[in-house]
Amino acid sequence: MPASRRGSGSFTLTTGQTIAIHTRTQDEEDLPHATKKTMADHLRKYESLFTLTPQRMRMIVEAFTETLELGLNKPNQIVPMIPTYVFGWPTGQEKGDFLALDLGGTNLRVCLVTLQGEGKFEISQTKYRLTEEQKQEDGQKLFDFCAECLNTFVETNTGEGAGQLKPGQSLPLGFTFSYPCSQERIDHGELIRWTKGFGAGNTEGRDVAEMFKRSLEKYQLPIKLTALINDTTGTLIASHYVNPKTKIAVIFGTGCNAAYMEHVKDIAKIEHLGIDAGAEMAINCEWGAFDSFEHEHLPRTKYDTIVDDTSNKPGEQAFEKLISGRYLGEILRLVLCELIDEGVLFLGQNTYKLEKPYCFDTAFLSLMESDPTDELLMVIGIFTHFFALETTLAERQFFRALAKLIGRRAARLSACGIAAIVSKMGYLEEGCSVGADGSLYNKYPGFADRVHEGLQDIFGDKGRNIVTYHAEDGSGVGSAIIAAMTKHRKDAGLYLNV
Repeated sequence: MPASRRGSGSFTLTTGQTIAIHTRTQDEEDLPHATKKTMADHLRKYESLFTLTPQRMRMIVEAFTETLELGLNKPNQIVPMIPTYVFGWPTGQEKGDFLALDLGGTNLRVCLVTLQGEGKFEISQTKYRLTEEQKQEDGQKLFDFCAECLNTFVETNTGEGAGQLKPGQSLPLGFTFSYPCSQERIDHGELIRWTKGFGAGNTEGRDVAEMFKRSLEKYQLPIKLTALINDTTGTLIASHYVNPKTKIAVIFGTGCNAAYMEHVKDIAKIEHLGIDAGAEMAINCEWGAFDSFEHEHLPRTKYDTIVDDTSNKPGEQAFEKLISGRYLGEILRLVLCELIDEGVLFLGQNTYKLEKPYCFDTAFLSLMESDPTDELLMVIGIFTHFFALETTLAERQFFRALAKLIGRRAARLSACGIAAIVSKMGYLEEGCSVGADGSLYNKYPGFADRVHEGLQDIFGDKGRNIVTYHAEDGSGVGSAIIAAMTKHRKDAGLYLNV
């Protein structure tokens, strides 16, 4: 009788569900499975595909920097470098009650933010779930739902108590709308394209601020849409409000993006607006589109090409498809499917559950990488519970190593984007803080460390001067601070045309 090993454990999914695992593993010869040797051979192939050398990274940074500059000089570029009409940094002394509405990839969030000055604030908020149908049906209906949730929130939070809204109190609102928009002024935004799986009709090419104002009127809400902002711009402003060393904000989550503060004199495409050349303005890069269509600079594998070809926007968002949480699990699944087709994995087992696109969540990669057990019990749990598949230790070690390669590549490419802004703005010598947010940055084990390692591979020891940290809440607090800054600017009669 071959020796058997027993193990048990449990782990909690992002949904809050706890899964218990009890396993008894026979020696591997008993099962028609891949052996340690063949798995190591395969791993070598994937190592060469997914590994980014420092030299390659520096080439990407150079191309990235040129792309950023092109977007500042000319309108309608692939990386659009959108002027946000958020002028300069907050003083930290902004005060008052402000509403923030955040239309994210999965939730709608409504916040009441009380700014207290000196970089301090209080926030109360409610989240409302968005259904897949709402993301795809008519755009005006989507904004009506936003206004309906806002109405509910205002009614619930109105009263005479501390931290409550006064009945009939008129409020400035910052609307965080984190999809690429071209803006001619801060309370206007024409949707360029939906991202993050949204596809609501009759919205692309239209002014979403106007559509939302129409919904506000429908509910007769005493609310003035003061600023339409992107969550990344909000993250930049909120993080600087609390930590003034912050010069850049990045989001690595379902999507990916960056924002930073640019000199108006270097934004050639807005010269005609007559804004003081000495002023500064936040730029929303929308850098997920870097290297789209041409695919000249990024190291795409055949799995990345499949992800792109089968996506709802083939050719677009090339950078995002290599690094965002939406796609990493799918890249790993495609590798597994190829190995199943080649007769390497899961012989004699029914693999139909793995054949469904996007069934392999990026959260599984996080769990596999952070599995502390010798037997890799979490990996057993994922494959038995979700896919009804038995695995050997050699296979589990391979899956974990593969997750690591895909996760590490994402972090190192993310470092290339940060490095491009640092190079462009000359931040390397003095150093700067980078406020980072998003599920990948916050929850994926080792992601931040790999970004830092990538920055050092690009810049050498000076790369240590660039430090990422967990950003402040951009889509809530940041949105409210921008509404406050904009109200202050307009009350002072500054740049009223934007």
